[in-house]
Amino acid sequence: MNRLTHLVDAKLLKFLLVGVVNTLVGMAIMFGLYNLAGCSYWISSAANYILTSILSFFLNKRFTFQNRERGAGPAVRFALNIAVCYLLAYGIAQPLCLHLLAGAAQAVRDNVSMFVGMCLFTGFNYLGQRLFAFREK
Repeated sequence: MNRLTHLVDAKLLKFLLVGVVNTLVGMAIMFGLYNLAGCSYWISSAANYILTSILSFFLNKRFTFQNRERGAGPAVRFALNIAVCYLLAYGIAQPLCLHLLAGAAQAVRDNVSMFVGMCLFTGFNYLGQRLFAFREK
């Protein structure tokens, strides 16, 4: 329980604030590419995370976690974290939603799946950034 209360603090609030900005931009990218540009599920969601992850790296490194570490270490850990969280979140969301919404139209299943993937990604990403990418030494 003490470990959990350590994770719920001002850094979580800052992470969520940065996340609101990233989420709004990312949703416009992802749903716009899928619904307006006709891109696939994977292209739309990947473009979202590639583009917003760049902004997220700088905001979370300095503002949220106040990480002053220099060199490539934080960037490499951050990129690895994003990749793992993305594959995990969307790899869980898509088959789950395809199963639960089997009778729905493909576009409905994909849109709900992208939304569920975003929610899973947020939780996985916070833990990964806090405990791995920008961990306190």
